[in-house]
Amino acid sequence: MQFRNQTLKILHIEDSVADQALARLSLKRGQLPCTLTTVDSLQEVRDALEAQDFDLILADYHLPGFTALDVWDLVRTRADAPPFVLLSGAIGESAAVDIMRLGISDYLLKDQINGLPHVIKRAMEVHEARRARRRAALQLAESEKRLAELTEHLHTSIEQERANISREIHDDIGGSLTAVKFDLAWLIRNSPEGKQREHARSALEMLEHALGASQRIMQNLRPPVLDQGLVAAVQWLAQDFERRTGIPARLHTSREHMEIAPAQQVVVYRTAQESLTNISKYAQASQVTLDLSDHEGFLTLEVTDNGVGLSQDDRKKPQSFGLRGLSERARTIQGWLDVSSHPGRGTSIILTIPLAETQA
Repeated sequence: MQFRNQTLKILHIEDSVADQALARLSLKRGQLPCTLTTVDSLQEVRDALEAQDFDLILADYHLPGFTALDVWDLVRTRADAPPFVLLSGAIGESAAVDIMRLGISDYLLKDQINGLPHVIKRAMEVHEARRARRRAALQLAESEKRLAELTEHLHTSIEQERANISREIHDDIGGSLTAVKFDLAWLIRNSPEGKQREHARSALEMLEHALGASQRIMQNLRPPVLDQGLVAAVQWLAQDFERRTGIPARLHTSREHMEIAPAQQVVVYRTAQESLTNISKYAQASQVTLDLSDHEGFLTLEVTDNGVGLSQDDRKKPQSFGLRGLSERARTIQGWLDVSSHPGRGTSIILTIPLAETQA
């Protein structure tokens, strides 16, 4: 521990000169490097605490005009309160236990003063361990904050890049392919029957396939349907899912239009999209329901299927069905993801996000 390599600064609150001397002697015999500042009034305690920081406070319980609890009230509100040890000859065990419940580190009877070095060392070790845990918790919280900020930046950058690529495909590739399609159609209309016309028809078929592929890519990169609003976009996902898989998918919504921030729109859309993709791959479901609602300042999307469900082992896997990615995406807008599933009884993915006051 860090304190072992330093001379401890101890504030000793004691009105008996004899007991002051006994405490100094005990600490000397215990070879505990320390300097004692001794006071015997509450005002002197205040002055000493203002003048310097102490590593530990050692106090008698009963003092002229005040008690150790009055001192504790002064100390405990400090940002990094030092350990507080009671050294008293006039306090019962039950009272001492009650006092320790208030947060005081330890107590020692004066007739056991030879054990004072050990009690102080133990109090310091516990205090250092608590400080280390607090530092670790603060560092973890800071790391999680930085990770959340990085994740948010990453998702934002990805969506922006997707939008840019989608726009370039639409403006450049899509426009060029459409122009070529018109030219091929003209050739077919104005060419005599024969190989040339057959080649033109074949080229037109491949071109239409390329146009369809480019439209699907644009749809996946940045769905234009989002421009029509969130409800319309999720409805399109449900209809497209049913068309592709043959599995009935129904959307229930609390209103026809929901005005929310663009970043929130994208998260809700991607959560619905990824959930439906997982269902088509793994669920073996025969029915899917999507519920989209906003209530009391929160927007909720619930995607439910009646498929095989997830086991606990499945849900604990690091990349279980993309759930971690969905959770991280939800956290970028201060939302969260809940998963309810049992083997053989289907799965529900529930996204909840807080709405701004102007949108609630």
